Amino acid sequence: MRQLVDHEGLTVRLTDERLAHILEHPEMAGLEDSIAETLARPQRIVQPASDDTVRLYYRLCRGTRVGDKLICVAVKVRPGYAFVLTAYLTDKPKKGTLLWSADT
Repeated sequence: MRQLVDHEGLTVRLTDERLAHILEHPEMAGLEDSIAETLARPQRIVQPASDDTVRLYYRLCRGTRVGDKLICVAVKVRPGYAFVLTAYLTDKPKKGTLLWSADT
C-alpha cells in the first residue's frame, strides 16, 4: 500500500488492490507516478453531485498511449482517512461542484 499526499496535506491511501484494478486498463500502464502527481498538484478538484464523499482530482497528462488527456483520480474522503477508488483518463471533467482550481 502506498501513502500519497494531496495538495492540502491530506494522506490518501492507494492499496495494491486498487492500483492493480487501475492498471488493468492498458492506457493507464506507466502512469502510477501521475496518480501521485495529480493528487499533489491538481489543476482542478470536483465533487460529483452523486456522492459528496468523493473528490475527483484532475490534471492534464501529455503523451499518454491515447494522446493528451486529463487524468482523473477519484478519492473517497471519510473522517480520519481517504483512499483512492480509481483513476482513469478522460477528455473532460465531470460536472459537479468545483472545490478547487489552479486557475483561481
